[in-house]
Parts: sequence; C-alpha cells; structure tokens
Amino acid sequence: MSGQHNRVRALTARLCLGSLIALGGCAQVTDRVILLPQPDGQPSAVEVASGSQRLLLTQPYAVAERHDGTLRLVKTDAAAVQQAYGAMLAQQPARPRSFIVQFEANANRLAPGAESVVAEMRAALAALPAAELIVTGHTDRVGSVEANDKLSLARAEAVREILVAAGVARAAVTVVGRGEREPLVPTADEVAEARNRRVEIKIR
Repeated sequence: MSGQHNRVRALTARLCLGSLIALGGCAQVTDRVILLPQPDGQPSAVEVASGSQRLLLTQPYAVAERHDGTLRLVKTDAAAVQQAYGAMLAQQPARPRSFIVQFEANANRLAPGAESVVAEMRAALAALPAAELIVTGHTDRVGSVEANDKLSLARAEAVREILVAAGVARAAVTVVGRGEREPLVPTADEVAEARNRRVEIKIR
C-alpha cells in the first residue's frame, strides 16, 4: 500500500470508534467500517480486509460492509451516520488542538494580535478541565544558538504563566525550548523572520 495517506479516522460498528489506523494496516470487519472525514479536511484512506477480500475506502462516508462473508462497497452521508451512531460519536475524547502565538523580536513579549489566539486557547481549555499541555518555544535565526535556546525557553515559560493565570494547573504544563532548530519558515542564518518567533501550544 502507498503511504500517501498516513492517518485515517474510521468508525467500525461494534468494534471501535474514531480510531487512527496506519494506512498499511487492515481493519478486521464484523459488520461495517465507515471512513469519517478528517477534522482538518485532509484526505485519508483505509484498507478493509475480510479473509482474502480487500476494499480501499478513500472518500468520506464510504462504507465497507460484510454480508454472508462478502465485502461490498456502499456510501452513506453525515446525517445518516449521526442518526445511527450519534451516541457513539459523542463518547469520543476531545481531539488534540494546537495554537501558535507570535512574539516580538529578541523578547519574550507577545506580538500584537496574539491576544485573540490566547482568548481562543482559553475557550478551548474551558471545555477540557483535565487538559495536558505541551508548550514549545521557538526563535528566528538572529543571534547565537545558545542565546536562542534561552530565549525560546523564556517564551515558553511566559505562555505557561498565561495558562496558569487562566486556571491551568502548573503541573499540567510541560515547557520546552527549541531555539532556532525548528523554523516554521526556513531561512538563512541571521534572518529576522517574524513567523519563526513563536510558541506552539498543544492541548490534549
């Protein structure tokens, strides 16, 4: 199998729900497998196997059903899935979310406009009272590697304080400084790229 679609979201009636399956893997079916759309709109696919039979689902709401030992490909839609499996879907854990806030040059102060992202992040946290967070600071490539390591950690710690002030337990926040090693926009050394001066927050 090709690796072009490396994650999928599938609903398997009576077996599993909302699972992530490597494309190279096969889901053993007792009734049906429904390929759900990815929340971010990215394409996905899953191969369904029953004995020597194989079906590849590549479109949202494509369905593999097994009847009397035979696999067949059918189609459903969002309304039908919600009606049939709404209660099961409601039991899924909240999906991880990611946010990015920008910082001023050579500082650990939020850049103008970051407040709206912080407000959105607080709203997400309100719906996840037991959330765990990974806060990773980054810099552009201006300055030494050592200085940027320290600055990126200081930025991550500044965001942690914002989260703690919003009611998040300090122990639930992991902070990491990656310096200039993982630029959002690759540049030459000593280039002041604003999009690289950031902190990424992953909530799960």
